[in-house]
Amino acid sequence: METLYVLLVDDEPRYLETTSRLLARKGCSVATATSGVEALSLLAKDPVHVVVLDVKMPGMDGHETFRAIRKSHPLVEVILLTGHGTVDSAVEGLKAGAFDYLVKPADIDLLWGKISEAWDSYRRHAEKIRLAMLERSMQSPRDIMKQQGSDIDA
Repeated sequence: METLYVLLVDDEPRYLETTSRLLARKGCSVATATSGVEALSLLAKDPVHVVVLDVKMPGMDGHETFRAIRKSHPLVEVILLTGHGTVDSAVEGLKAGAFDYLVKPADIDLLWGKISEAWDSYRRHAEKIRLAMLERSMQSPRDIMKQQGSDIDA
């Protein structure tokens, strides 16, 4: 069975420690980052399926980090974490393509449920891409050339 890779991003080390330990007990591999910059660095070198991202962080905030993730890792699903005062910004994140958002402190079972749903979504999208690539590779060279010719004409 494939391993689920989760990245937790929050500027509160205690939250990261506790939540990562609880999620690891659920059977996934968990990495943590205390800033948006650190999260992007980890994403560049390690496989990640789902990011759980705090919206309110010093420096590079969650929205800026989310936009950078979406640009460089479009398949990675992002769940936003927000405090009570920033629900509107979480809804803004949903409109921008975040998988979902939760209000902190989120119950671990609720968080795990959202992570599981996000992973399912990630796998569905990855499978669609894999099948499209496979279908394209099975086309004859002549069909590919015709298709490229019509793309050029358009």
